[in-house]
Amino acid sequence: METSGVGEETMVDWRGRLSSPGKHGGRRAAAFVLGLQAFEIMAIAAVGNNLITYLINEMHFSLSKSANIVTNFVGTVFLLALLGGYLSDSYLGSFWTMLIFGFIELSGFILLSVQAHLPKLKPSPCNMLSDGENCLEAKGLKALIFFVALYLVALGSGCVKPNMIAHGADQFNQDNPKQSKKLSAYFNAAYFAFSVGELIALTVLVWVQTHSGMDVGFGVSAAAMAMGLISLVSGTLYYRNKPPQGSLFTPFAQVFVAAISKRKLQVCPSNRQMLHGSQNNVPNNVSLSNSDAGSSSVLLIHTEKFRFLDKACIKIQHDGAHTKESPWRLCSVTQVQQVKILISVVPIFACTIVFNTILAQLQTFSVQQGSAMDTRFGTSSFHIPPASLQSIPYIILIFVVPLYDTCFVPFARKFTGHDSGIAPLNRIGFGLFSVTFSMISAAIMEKKRRDAALNFDKTLSIFWITPQFLIFGLSEMFTAVGLIEFFYKQPLKGMQAFLTAMTYCSYSFGFYLSSLLVSLVNKITASSTTSSNGGWLHENDLNKDRLDLFYWLLAALSFLNFLNYLFWSRWFSKNSSSPISTIHEHAARTANHDLDHRQADYSHCSFDSEKNVGAQASC
Repeated sequence: METSGVGEETMVDWRGRLSSPGKHGGRRAAAFVLGLQAFEIMAIAAVGNNLITYLINEMHFSLSKSANIVTNFVGTVFLLALLGGYLSDSYLGSFWTMLIFGFIELSGFILLSVQAHLPKLKPSPCNMLSDGENCLEAKGLKALIFFVALYLVALGSGCVKPNMIAHGADQFNQDNPKQSKKLSAYFNAAYFAFSVGELIALTVLVWVQTHSGMDVGFGVSAAAMAMGLISLVSGTLYYRNKPPQGSLFTPFAQVFVAAISKRKLQVCPSNRQMLHGSQNNVPNNVSLSNSDAGSSSVLLIHTEKFRFLDKACIKIQHDGAHTKESPWRLCSVTQVQQVKILISVVPIFACTIVFNTILAQLQTFSVQQGSAMDTRFGTSSFHIPPASLQSIPYIILIFVVPLYDTCFVPFARKFTGHDSGIAPLNRIGFGLFSVTFSMISAAIMEKKRRDAALNFDKTLSIFWITPQFLIFGLSEMFTAVGLIEFFYKQPLKGMQAFLTAMTYCSYSFGFYLSSLLVSLVNKITASSTTSSNGGWLHENDLNKDRLDLFYWLLAALSFLNFLNYLFWSRWFSKNSSSPISTIHEHAARTANHDLDHRQADYSHCSFDSEKNVGAQASC
């Protein structure tokens, strides 16, 4: 039988029985989840990276409309990650969420492949470049089938993504020192699997789509997704499964409702730090754990931030006796602390949005940069597709990530004592700082390319812009993995899939911010002396645009974002709430302290309703 330690729910096997440490979980179980992750990203990336070509050449949508369809598709995938995280933590569990929505994603790939293969489901063949005005755009049933298929893929992928990370991490017990180190290594392995999937998608699968047709390309994506589901199902007997907790938002809503309803009450200052909700008063959806020795509850130490929410813990008295109150009027301290933690991680999440705005540039303007350069590989006749530049970070990371995990982490662990080598917040910060140099490199190289083209009529080699991709890839290894580890290890038990989903929302918001920045920059710089006609990015010709200045703007914005992150990360570390293992452990810690100052009665503050409303609560 396996029960978890601090703040971790009891894990069960596929039959719902208590899992066994010897049979369930560990690296073996996590490997099956990594297989799904590699195949899933391989399938979705191959579709997303070449989708605009299919929209223009096969469906005959205009360039602007095709770009919007791709942007909306990518944004929807990442936003739907929140739905997947919510359904998993609340009702289905990670395994069943991945299985159900994995098949939905697979059905979308199959439908795309069928449509691309059957001429009756597409507009008549037409060359959009030479005869675009006479080409008929896909409408009616043909457009309906396409969008149904596309958004089946979006729904499936969005709901699967956060659960792959969360379910793989659930295979390790954070309270076991050896397992905790393996958990940190798992997050690096998950990014390695992601890099392998992306690399194959950007090279092999894109080549198949280009040379064998999009119907074959979509079919290969379907086959990759099927392989991923086979990998997931193959590990069924070995998984530790976290049971769903019921509605995630109800206990959080209860805190706000209770705090607002008692907004006129005051928590007694002298005893505010001793507010520890009793074991009997903690609702079922709040994380508790049972040890083999008996029942014991996980508590969170009270913190001073967001003190208004503490009013939700005040217990009303009538004639000196406690009255029974509903969960919407009285909440435990642990429940309140969990709400505080959820609010506290939002600024950390927000600081990564600018990071993903830079990613959007590498997938758009930097590819356009490459198109304006010499794409020949040396003196041969082979030309490098500009879009393939996006594979450069993943080629490097396939070698760097294993070295980081096997060499750097053990070395750093000797000095920091941290299982991850460096703490997740430090890892995120290093990534946010270093990504600035990606934009600096991009700006310098674009100025060099533009000057060479205008002043010397010379076309530089495409390899000149590889540094900006390399720097970003290394930055992403720190920021992306650090953010996932940071969210997963928060003491909000039962919410790991939902918190992981928040990291994917950062991608969506980053792309939306990119579109907003481009529009604002064009509008503001339209009358600038540094730009002719309509702004820095108004023309389709990079030699007329000032992409280099836009890159410098992003570099400055990135550095300011890093300074903003330093403030919020220090604020979070200073005000973070750490768990106390059990009530019994807490009682042992407090037994020798002065009861007048550290009274460990695990009760809610109380308020005598017959006294003045402005009076202080009594503890």
